[in-house]
Amino acid sequence: MAKIQINGKKVAIKQNFSILEMLKKYKINRKKVAIELNGKILPQNQYNKKKLNNNDIIEIVQFIGGG
Repeated sequence: MAKIQINGKKVAIKQNFSILEMLKKYKINRKKVAIELNGKILPQNQYNKKKLNNNDIIEIVQFIGGG
């Protein structure tokens, strides 16, 4: 298991989980978010390639409509 932090909350995930797998686990629509991984914005085309490691810090910003 790897321990990571998502939006300030510590969670445990499987080792070698990808960003895309994490989004699916938490039922987050990948087309409506921006992901910051360890202080850097991650392009959407990297969500399936980037594997999470122990102590990674993730910030997820979800876009919502309104006005």
